[in-house]
Amino acid sequence: MSLQLISPPSTEPVSLSEAKLHLKVDTTDDDALIARLITAARARAEWHTGRAFVTQSWILWRDCWAECVEIPLPPLQAITAVTSFARDGTPTVLDPDSYTVDAASQPARILFGCVAPMGLRAINAVAIAFDAGYGDAADDVPAPLREAILEITAELYVHRGDGPEEISLSAQALLAPYRIFNI
Repeated sequence: MSLQLISPPSTEPVSLSEAKLHLKVDTTDDDALIARLITAARARAEWHTGRAFVTQSWILWRDCWAECVEIPLPPLQAITAVTSFARDGTPTVLDPDSYTVDAASQPARILFGCVAPMGLRAINAVAIAFDAGYGDAADDVPAPLREAILEITAELYVHRGDGPEEISLSAQALLAPYRIFNI
């Protein structure tokens, strides 16, 4: 199983002006740096929680057919396509009526009601394209996640690469209710 990012978020959950206000920075000298740190902080918070924050598109690649597949990076917005690949690489897009999506579970699941296709290639036999995230806008992201991104951005800004590998306990506490655990 592997994940391929198709479309990254079109915006960050925290704006440059919000981050500068949080950092108490009133010049434009570090704007480019702060913008990069916001992206890095969002990516770190997403990794820590196992979630997607702002809408992004992914493909989940599977080497074999399974009756039930967990879709990572909740919250799931939509399954956009399920494609199987024959040994010769010929793609076949499955009819959406041949599977059921459980978007209420976190992580979401897809249950295939059809018989497994025969003659699939050995590697990357099934591609499940999906959109994940709380929504398209920064305000769609829950406030505690946005606050954690501000805190992580501040840590990165203050330490400029020489900081601790772990995020602060206060940022971890803000992220904890959103963390996905694999049992």
